Amino acid sequence: MIELNKRGVTKCYHCGEDCDGAISFDSKPFCCTGCKTVYEILNESNLCNYYNLNNAPGKTLKQTGNNNIKYAYLDDEQVILKLLSFNDGNVAKVTFYIPQIHCSSCIFLLENLFKLKPGINNSVVNFLKREATITFNPNSISLRQVVETMDAIGYAPAINLSDLHRNEKKAHLQRYYLRIGIGFFCFGNIMLLSFPEYLGIDVLAESPLRQFFGYLNFALILPVMFYSAGEFFTSAWNALKQKSMNMDLPIVIGIVTMFVRSSYDVFSHSGAGYFDTLASLVLLMLLGRLFQNKTYDTLSFERDYKSYFPVAVTTINNGVENSIPLTKLRTADRLVIRNQELIPADARLLNGAASIDYSFVTGESVPVTKNIGDIIYAGGRHLGSAIEVEVIKDVSHSYLTQLWNDSAFSKDARKDISTIASDASKWFTPIVMFVAIAAAFFWWRTDMRLAINAFTSVLIITCPCALALSSPFTLGNALRILSRNGIYLKNPAVIERLAGINTIVFDKTGTLTNTREAAIQYMGASLSRQQLQLVKSLVYQSSHPLSRKIYDSLKGIDAVTAENFKETPGKGIEGWIDETYVRVGSKAFLKVSDEDVASSFSQSSHVYIAIDNKLYGYFAVKSEYRAGFTQLISGLKRTNDIYVVSGDNDTEKDFLKQYADEQHLVFNQQPADKLRFVKQLQLNGKQVLMVGDGLNDAGALKQADAGIAISDDINNFSPACDGIMDATGFTYIQKLLGYAKHSVNIIKASFVLSILYNIVGIYFAVSGGLSPLVAAILMPISSTTIILFTTLATRFAARKNGFKL
Repeated sequence: MIELNKRGVTKCYHCGEDCDGAISFDSKPFCCTGCKTVYEILNESNLCNYYNLNNAPGKTLKQTGNNNIKYAYLDDEQVILKLLSFNDGNVAKVTFYIPQIHCSSCIFLLENLFKLKPGINNSVVNFLKREATITFNPNSISLRQVVETMDAIGYAPAINLSDLHRNEKKAHLQRYYLRIGIGFFCFGNIMLLSFPEYLGIDVLAESPLRQFFGYLNFALILPVMFYSAGEFFTSAWNALKQKSMNMDLPIVIGIVTMFVRSSYDVFSHSGAGYFDTLASLVLLMLLGRLFQNKTYDTLSFERDYKSYFPVAVTTINNGVENSIPLTKLRTADRLVIRNQELIPADARLLNGAASIDYSFVTGESVPVTKNIGDIIYAGGRHLGSAIEVEVIKDVSHSYLTQLWNDSAFSKDARKDISTIASDASKWFTPIVMFVAIAAAFFWWRTDMRLAINAFTSVLIITCPCALALSSPFTLGNALRILSRNGIYLKNPAVIERLAGINTIVFDKTGTLTNTREAAIQYMGASLSRQQLQLVKSLVYQSSHPLSRKIYDSLKGIDAVTAENFKETPGKGIEGWIDETYVRVGSKAFLKVSDEDVASSFSQSSHVYIAIDNKLYGYFAVKSEYRAGFTQLISGLKRTNDIYVVSGDNDTEKDFLKQYADEQHLVFNQQPADKLRFVKQLQLNGKQVLMVGDGLNDAGALKQADAGIAISDDINNFSPACDGIMDATGFTYIQKLLGYAKHSVNIIKASFVLSILYNIVGIYFAVSGGLSPLVAAILMPISSTTIILFTTLATRFAARKNGFKL
């Protein structure tokens, strides 16, 4: 069926623009060959659901130029290098800003690009940022072909190598300024022309000037109605097309009601109408919406561009190593990357044999071998002997945040406070509509003007904005306060899960213990200086806390390169140094079966040494528990079950029995054992918090309801964790759990305040004692009140729990 617009002109099936119907395909009219071609592409790929989601969702392609010339620059290697965020030869990733994204049809089509062009693996759309992240095989399709495919279907990305398109992303605020400016101009003039009405000047009662002023007010309200208030109409209409109701629908009905009634009053010469009230209503709502968006932008900016990773990186300069925060990393810095450490920024390999695990980026766990001079992309984890790299791009916290929030590392969906807020908005609008209509019917027979007032006031004052704002503002402020105290959480949902925790599982080494302050002593056959050099050279490759402690203890001895280095998580390390085979690790790893070597250290971890398969002895590392350990565990025991799960032996069992039940102490656990242990607790109905060091605990951190990694002075960031805590704030764990509970209670309290506000507002609106103007003033005040309440309450709760603001 050919669709016509209001003027009876044929509309293009793809983009909805006027056309003469000369171009037709499959009994459908198109305005140009470009729109027809897009339809043919979608039809051949069985993607015509694109048109079912929204009517004429496409963009016109009348102005499309010659792509053969337009995107030729995307064949340049330097341009490709700047645009791609990852490329290992088989998998490449790129993120584009696409200003054409505007509806669910756009998301549907862009996330089905892989059906249109072989070689595109998948694509994910971020609707709020209008961004699409595309993963493709560079051996099958080039970056230029990817862009040309997107352009062909009407979604050409905005490519700007200087990254100037960030300014375009904030254009949504500029449109508010323009709408508010026009609204304010019209409102001011309507108020000026309405002064005789306000003052009750009788001489104008029958004067032609009164009618003339009424017509002027009608002319002035049109820009307010059809431009300034346009966002509310668009939002309500899009919701209706999806067969749903949102919070803008009752607002739009109220605006239309006031406009129709006021127009009737003016043209029937029965009154001045409510144009002043209508203009002020739209102006106040736009100001409130601008305030909301600016606040959200502030929170988003902090999440995207500030350092949310308190990990440190090891720089090397003239042979001297130094640990610096990630925020101080700069281009041209030389880094030492040890086994299992993350590549924090795009870098070039300078020294060593690199084997990079890109599973955090691509999902593929097969290591990729890199040679000297090759580029290693941020997000990869090095496996093997230590390497040296040179940073070629500034560290991108937004990219690391993207990896951290990847769906591969997300928890299972749970019903949380945010979901309750969303559900509330669904039933809120129908109830408001029912109450408004009932109020109008009640007053209609006695006083039509009062009926209109009641109907409009109910729709305006009962805005669910406050209900919808309570959760994001509470949790957003909580995230910000926690980050200032060295606690970096992945997203707001983590706070909600932390509020329900009743069981805490601690890793021991590197989590409860501070290996930097541990006492260490070698026991066994004496080692020559050359043999000590072999040991130091091997442990240099590892980032495990015990390896770092042994390395630091062997002062005055130089480390040399190790070959064929291998680390078995939770067991030990091995490698060849100058044709000598060296192993360092646990008793089981070295197959030590006798007990002829006794330790003079009690409560110590044993790290055994074997050179050319001959056992020489072991390093006894006496653990020094972190400051505040005793108070922390004692406080947590009051409300939680405490477990300690360690990969070490049970030499410290007697000490730990003072703080946890003996049956809650588990030793000699491999990474897979820790994961199974957490899963079993969950099967028993426990809400589990796993606290580890991020090295051998990735599985357990991901499996737990919430996983916190303790960060010391090594790059132990793990995407599997839900939060990273600076080791200096180790004792904040109890405060964190208390603050999470307070935050959820603040959300519940703001729900109650919002509901009470709406009940009181409805009472006065239904009674007819509340004018639409007063309702328009109170509506943004209610939202502002909720924001102020949540902000002040979260700050008060933070102080109560001992956090600095």
